[in-house]
Amino acid sequence: MQRLLFALSLLASAAMGVVGAELGVEITQAVECERRTQKGDTIEAHYRGTLASNGEKFDASYDRGRPFSFKLGTGQVIKGWDQGMEGLCIGEKRTLTVPPELGYGNRGMGPIPAGSTLIFEVEIVGIKGVPTPEKIVTKPLSSASSAASEATDKASAGVAEGIASAASAAAKVAETMLVDTDDVQEHNEL
Repeated sequence: MQRLLFALSLLASAAMGVVGAELGVEITQAVECERRTQKGDTIEAHYRGTLASNGEKFDASYDRGRPFSFKLGTGQVIKGWDQGMEGLCIGEKRTLTVPPELGYGNRGMGPIPAGSTLIFEVEIVGIKGVPTPEKIVTKPLSSASSAASEATDKASAGVAEGIASAASAAAKVAETMLVDTDDVQEHNEL
């Protein structure tokens, strides 16, 4: 019975950890394009990272004069970036609010204290293999709400998938424990 309670508490902890990890995505400059970033793309982005707690800047590619390059959706960056950088056009800008569960968690990283919520102002400047448009055509932010909604829906789908996976694993553990306890001899010697 103790094992069952332990398994159920693990399930609850896993679900709470996944549910608490909601990425904030705000489009600050919407752009029209034919091709948006997607998993597997190597993208170049400029960014400015600040701590949500006090607004202090901890890093910025702008200060180095060159964009940051990474392969999207492959774990090369924090989960908040892998989720929040999907679906952008070249020239588009977003502000990502990354909770600790999608950032560095409970470990410090250089000037970033453990358990920090991070704010990133990001701008896509290139997608490898996709021609950079001659002219960036911006669009009103109200029409960008559907793109932000789509990004949030994708992040929510990832959360739901994580909860379902944790629930399935915990159910299997609980089932195994219940089966194991059905044929246990009673020990009355104590």
